[in-house]
Amino acid sequence: MTSDLVVTPAASPKRSRARRSKFASYFVLSLGALVVLFPLYMAIVSSLLTPVQIGQQPPLFYPPSPQWHNYKNALVDGHLDTYLWNSILQTLEIVVGSVLTSLLAAFAFATFDFPFKKVLWALILATLLIPFEVTIVTNYQTVVSTHLLGSLWALTIPFMGSAIGIFLLRQAFMAIPGEIREATILDGCGPLRYFWRVAIPLVRPQLAAFTVIAVLGAWNQYLWPLLLTSNDEAHRTLQIGLKALNSGTFEGYGVVLAGAMIASVPMLILMVVFNRQLVRSLTGGAIK
Repeated sequence: MTSDLVVTPAASPKRSRARRSKFASYFVLSLGALVVLFPLYMAIVSSLLTPVQIGQQPPLFYPPSPQWHNYKNALVDGHLDTYLWNSILQTLEIVVGSVLTSLLAAFAFATFDFPFKKVLWALILATLLIPFEVTIVTNYQTVVSTHLLGSLWALTIPFMGSAIGIFLLRQAFMAIPGEIREATILDGCGPLRYFWRVAIPLVRPQLAAFTVIAVLGAWNQYLWPLLLTSNDEAHRTLQIGLKALNSGTFEGYGVVLAGAMIASVPMLILMVVFNRQLVRSLTGGAIK
């Protein structure tokens, strides 16, 4: 006795709808990426054009003869190489200082009980409501009175403490289950060892997110470096140097755009390196 089994392969309507939905999602995301990246592409193209070509209508979407000397003029003649190094040092000092102070302060507020804890925490939160422009005169007088004016420390010390960093990391430390701390105490783990070996690895995504915030804030500073380096070209930062490129020393916007591209490279590298940690910090609270 034989039985014939006939199988007719056919995609189910549900699977077809899922594929169409996925294709539509990728199409919309790709279109959005093109919209976001097109201005950046045009800035790169314009940085390789002559002044006449930049003002040409219709605009050029590729450089017929790339003007690579625009980058040389920005780096060497515009002294962006010196300003770039100053910005890197300034950013490193601010980020290291703000991350260390925020980690220590946040861990103390999240773990220990000490006198006036609530009052101090309220004062830290209150500083988030005070714009930097309100304290700029006091900070400048402090820098002058401590004889730091004319040094790189004057650009960095006022920003080595971050209220937003303390707040973010305190919330991350408080989210660590109490059972983990109790287990480390039973194993004879002291507060410092628990801090370095257990707590910091558990808040790594939030720490990476704050690090990126601190880097962006330090790298894009303009008002404070402009105030301190108006007569001190040796310590001028990259953002102030970009303004100097547009002061009429060079002909056309090609050199200015070349300088802008040079200034954006470190930030692009930062986003690529910390991309995974940023995604984890944003989605960690939504995925259990």
